[in-house]
Amino acid sequence: MAKTILVVDDEERLRSLLRAYLTQEGYQVLMAADGREALRIARQEQPDLIILDLMMPEMDGYEFMRQHNKEQDTPIIILTAKVDESDTILGLELGADDYVTKPFSPRELTARVRALLRRVGKSLPEAKVLRALDVMLDRGRHLVTVREQVVDLTPSEFDLLATLMASPGQVFSRASLLEQVQGTYFEGYERTIDVHVRNLRAKIEPNPRKPLYVETVYGVGYRFAPE
Repeated sequence: MAKTILVVDDEERLRSLLRAYLTQEGYQVLMAADGREALRIARQEQPDLIILDLMMPEMDGYEFMRQHNKEQDTPIIILTAKVDESDTILGLELGADDYVTKPFSPRELTARVRALLRRVGKSLPEAKVLRALDVMLDRGRHLVTVREQVVDLTPSEFDLLATLMASPGQVFSRASLLEQVQGTYFEGYERTIDVHVRNLRAKIEPNPRKPLYVETVYGVGYRFAPE
């Protein structure tokens, strides 16, 4: 069955362009002109992935994510102007999994859509449980507990933690983590990993400024603290 993608952007020309490319790739495409309309469509249709512009009338992309993420755990790729780095960071902090800067290549965007859907939909062993220090990660149930307390993570945060916990003490570069988490690597997007790490620490660390679990190896990348 074809995956369904919801494209949310107030520019009709851009929506039509993305629909043409994504339809050609075999996806079913829904469209919305603002966040309010997108919320209604997402509730009714439950798309497999959302491509979301940030700056829109009625309800912008930020508010959409705040409301939508309370109800569903849908992978989200945000569209953002290249000069607005703060917009990108806030979007990732609100739960987006990836971002593409405007202007962008439709081919690049469709490649990122394929990578994200492939990552989210990949089969994981039901009984695969990782334990390190006070953290438990159950791939089959998509469950994480820290000191026996359940922690809600986005798909990207979950995959990032799983990658690090699978090899405690091993240092991963930002590029390698990006490839593990996003399913592919695009030069210039390593900053995505820094934001995901910051979000992850905020959820699992007793003191995010002095992390016990996800450690920074300066000049190299990140690792899960060895036992």
